[in-house]
Amino acid sequence: MDSFWRVLLLQDHNTRVVLAGACLFGAAAGLAGTFLLLRKRSLLGDTLGHATLPGITFAFLMAESFGFSPRSFPWLALGATISGVTGMGAVLMIRKLSRLKDDAALAIVLSVFFGAGIAMLSAIQQLPGGQAAGLERLIYGNPASMTASDAWFVLAASLIVAVVCGCLLKEFTLLCFDEAYAITAGWPVRSLDALLMGLVVLVTIVGLQTVGILLVVALLVIPPAAARFWSDELRTVSLFAAAVGGISAVVGVLSSALLPGLPTGALIVLSAALFFGISFLLGKKRGLLMRYFVEREAARRLQREHVLRAIFECAEGADPVVSIDALLAKRPWKKSQLASEVGLLADEGLLTTDPGGSSVQLNGRGDIEARRLVRNHRLWEIYLLTHADVAPSRVDRDADLIEHVLDPRLVQELEDILDDKARERLVPSNPEKVQP
Repeated sequence: MDSFWRVLLLQDHNTRVVLAGACLFGAAAGLAGTFLLLRKRSLLGDTLGHATLPGITFAFLMAESFGFSPRSFPWLALGATISGVTGMGAVLMIRKLSRLKDDAALAIVLSVFFGAGIAMLSAIQQLPGGQAAGLERLIYGNPASMTASDAWFVLAASLIVAVVCGCLLKEFTLLCFDEAYAITAGWPVRSLDALLMGLVVLVTIVGLQTVGILLVVALLVIPPAAARFWSDELRTVSLFAAAVGGISAVVGVLSSALLPGLPTGALIVLSAALFFGISFLLGKKRGLLMRYFVEREAARRLQREHVLRAIFECAEGADPVVSIDALLAKRPWKKSQLASEVGLLADEGLLTTDPGGSSVQLNGRGDIEARRLVRNHRLWEIYLLTHADVAPSRVDRDADLIEHVLDPRLVQELEDILDDKARERLVPSNPEKVQP
């Protein structure tokens, strides 16, 4: 219990340093990853992470040959940066000089660079003292070795990412959503794209010590993917992704401190996956539960409108009292299903039923609503028959697909393009009966 409270109260200096560095990295990764995800380049982060390994091993050898500490993170970060930029250049060159698609170019660079890094790492392990090189911590991540100077480096990198993304939010938004328009409007698309990739490289280098080469892509992709379930507004998504990345890092570091046998990087990624799972289920915009309720409500509204339209059409030019049997003949409803819908419409005050429930009649509000629905349906039918060359036998089914989403503006446009007689009628005649 003493260890538990020491961790939760952040009494250890090393815990505070690791927590601050990991939280800043998570927030920066979530922020930069938002634009990477919207650019549909999520695999590029994975490629960059794997492409840094040859640079790390080469920087280790160079630092040792020049008499510097080969485990110095600035040296290793410099090598990783050079190697990562080289890998990104190789991807661009393969795409430009060949007909290979993006996924093939990324897979080639990822596998070749990582293979070269593993070969160099094996060679280092065979050198005198190579077993103590400790480069494996950059493959799997080891934030416990983070020092105060490393945390300051992470802070500086995170501030750079935040400032650039904040100042160029409008430009990055245009780049992500309409690159063709940005080019025609004269925006420096290539420079913006290179700057965005530079931010991804910077975040990747920062994440090597926290989650490692293999898992750094997770913090670039999972937080923004989770944020997309909650909002469609880019500013909100980017802030939410930064928050998810930072909180995931905090939860992972604290869990690792409480469970020393488990790797911190893996726990950070699992924490992010937990937030993704919650967002996947409960997200306000695209969560499974929200989609279920929206689809159920849409189906309920669709059925309600079909019943109102069927009642109006059965009563049109005849007795306003419509029998349930006549409604059952209009559509393939089950009797229990129709009775349930009729009861709900009666509760809404749109129709009245006889005591035995064998017939229904629209009242004032129900008649107005039914006329609107039938009018939209027939306006669309007339449009399909006169302007889209749809066969009369298919026009009712095709109109069913669109009539429920016609807003007043679209109805006005339909009226403008149809003939005067159809426009003057409150409810046009049924075109299926009018057509020869």
